[in-house]
Amino acid sequence: MRLALMASGTGSNVEVLLSEKQSGKLPLVDWVLLGCDRLDAPVIQKARSKVLKTWVHSPSEFAEKTHYEKSLHQVLTEQEVDGIVLAGYMRLIGPALLEHWQGRIINLHPSLLPSFPGQHSIQDALKYRVKLTGCTVHFVDEGIDTGPIIAQESVPIFSTDTKETLTKRIHQAEYSLLPKTVRRWSEGGFYLKDKIVHFVDEVGETI
Repeated sequence: MRLALMASGTGSNVEVLLSEKQSGKLPLVDWVLLGCDRLDAPVIQKARSKVLKTWVHSPSEFAEKTHYEKSLHQVLTEQEVDGIVLAGYMRLIGPALLEHWQGRIINLHPSLLPSFPGQHSIQDALKYRVKLTGCTVHFVDEGIDTGPIIAQESVPIFSTDTKETLTKRIHQAEYSLLPKTVRRWSEGGFYLKDKIVHFVDEVGETI
């Protein structure tokens, strides 16, 4: 399965996914491209150090967001990409891209959706004093973290937690959940149909 990665920041999850491929734990995955919307993001060098092709452009370089997404779609098509993994990509996917990639984009989010969508999910979990949070992998739709859920991993919240300590534990859960989900995707273990995630067992039957 030829997959592209999209990220905006440090790229710790990207680094984990590339290492998992290198160690043989993602045998059916070929990482063919990293897309990044920030010219100074540390994830760019991490990808290039693994000899991964990069597409690095800010939407501000384009007259409209649709032009940015059409340019991205063009390179994804040229690279014969089958699916896209958003691993810390901090922009909403717009209709210009989504119309071509519906059901082929998955996103990692640091909360147990549908609780705490958006960019401040960790702070929100602490603010509302919930006892459990975690991370979610879901298919991307038109909304903000509203797409059909594929997999989740829970993380407890302690009374002594700060944003930093909770973020660190959620990252550890992400480093486990995302590679497992990507592997299952590459094996044909689930798919999206009529906005519902369908899972497939080892003999190819939908469950």
